[in-house]
Amino acid sequence: MSATRAQLRDALETVRPVWRPSLPLAGMWLFMAVISLYPFWDELKFMWGWWMDRPEFSHGILMPVISIFLFWKNSDKFEKFPFVNNVWGVLLTLFGAFLFLIGKLGSVIVLVQYAYVITLGGVALSLVSWQGATSLWMPFVILVLMIPVPEFVLKNMTVDLQLISSKLAVFMMRLAGVTVFLEGNIIDLGTAKLQVAEACSGLRYLFPLMTLGFIIACFYRAAMWKRVVVFLSSAPLTIFMNSFRIAFVGITVDHWGESVAGGFLHDFEGWLIFMASTLLMVGEMMILNRVGASRRPLRETFGIEFPKKAPAVAPRRSWQPTTTFLISCSIVLLMCVYSFTAPEVIENVPARQSFAEFPEQIGEWTGTRAGMEAVFLDELKLDDYVIANYTRPGSLPVNFYVAWYNSQRGGQSSHSPRTCLPGGGWRIASLDRIKVPGVFISGQPLFVNRGLVENGDQRQLVYYWFQQRGRIITNEYVVKWYLFWDSLTRHRTDGAMVRAIVSVPQGTAVASAEAQLADFVRDAAPRLSPYIPD
Repeated sequence: MSATRAQLRDALETVRPVWRPSLPLAGMWLFMAVISLYPFWDELKFMWGWWMDRPEFSHGILMPVISIFLFWKNSDKFEKFPFVNNVWGVLLTLFGAFLFLIGKLGSVIVLVQYAYVITLGGVALSLVSWQGATSLWMPFVILVLMIPVPEFVLKNMTVDLQLISSKLAVFMMRLAGVTVFLEGNIIDLGTAKLQVAEACSGLRYLFPLMTLGFIIACFYRAAMWKRVVVFLSSAPLTIFMNSFRIAFVGITVDHWGESVAGGFLHDFEGWLIFMASTLLMVGEMMILNRVGASRRPLRETFGIEFPKKAPAVAPRRSWQPTTTFLISCSIVLLMCVYSFTAPEVIENVPARQSFAEFPEQIGEWTGTRAGMEAVFLDELKLDDYVIANYTRPGSLPVNFYVAWYNSQRGGQSSHSPRTCLPGGGWRIASLDRIKVPGVFISGQPLFVNRGLVENGDQRQLVYYWFQQRGRIITNEYVVKWYLFWDSLTRHRTDGAMVRAIVSVPQGTAVASAEAQLADFVRDAAPRLSPYIPD
């Protein structure tokens, strides 16, 4: 019976038409592939820069190559179906054009980058039936993985992963018999201190390994749930292996000194951890192959299938451009026309006073200015700032810091204390939103984030808020929304982050320190208007 079915299938393949692109369609494909780059060129160049400069996204340069390979790999499946009108492709192209437009007007780079992939997907979908579309989703997901995540998401993830990696590494070191103390991201060995920097957070492995996990799952011929497990396991696997790497560095430093923590050994360990994580995913597939009714060796379930050559006797047919394909192409051409004719969006930066003129005497408070090292200024990318310690007779000193940005596009944005303080070893004991009585800015009552942070026996009370374009905001994600909205409607993304900190010495009640901090904020906040315009 099985032989008869195989013979019938082979006979069917010899009479099934093989569809190939006509010359006009092939020419249109080539033309659209080139012309579609024009509207997105600036954002694609920005993405290229991240691939070159940011190790966590260095894998992105390979994604278009892998996507093209997956298209070619499925070419024998496409040959079995004629091209048809698919209105969903037009709708997807329109959605991509919509994202492109608001991304351009709102200067949201990542939105335009996603719009590029969505637009390409819409043009492709406008040619094929749903049967053919099932072979399209995987190459386009690969293209999505080439796009770097937004900067503010990256910052939040970095801090969280730093803390997780530090805690896991210290746990492993203690299991190995090493006496170690952890303060935030600082691993104290007694004779040496190691800082789990952003580069050691695990992000430079997380995105490449998650991408690799997805690619492996693509070529893993097993039940869907097993493929999903392989992909999802890449994230915790990366975090665990990165923590193991940090623990190994700590153990070697504990035995042989700080000199072994950097240089070739540090870089070699990173490469080794990446390879070890890959091998662990392969081992995971071997274990999964032994689960369930279908048990096969890995060589039968994992591999690259190349497209099968069509029978020589099969009749040939030509794909022709469909109406929906022509409509989608017209939408892309209109995007090109818009990009060519639209005036450049010029950002409005309001006139303001420089913080160099910010008063050192505020009521009864006397300030002493301080500065920041170049390494911090390079990281913060701010345009103006003031940082000073203010004292008043009988009161605790208050550290006051304001960071101003003329523009918060392209990765330049206010750094939130919520993410910065834990990196310096401070643990956030409490964080809530409160109203400071008697303080109004631009007619609005002042709401602030109130945080109590601890570092060993040290305590600090922190007030901070985002003062941006006439708004007082306490939520970091709401800040991002208004950045987009004001860029779209007002062509402005300027703004500031304001922070005031008072130390709470042992024996001093938090309520007493907070009363003094609130007094300073009542005196200082109304004076910010000339420096942070509405």
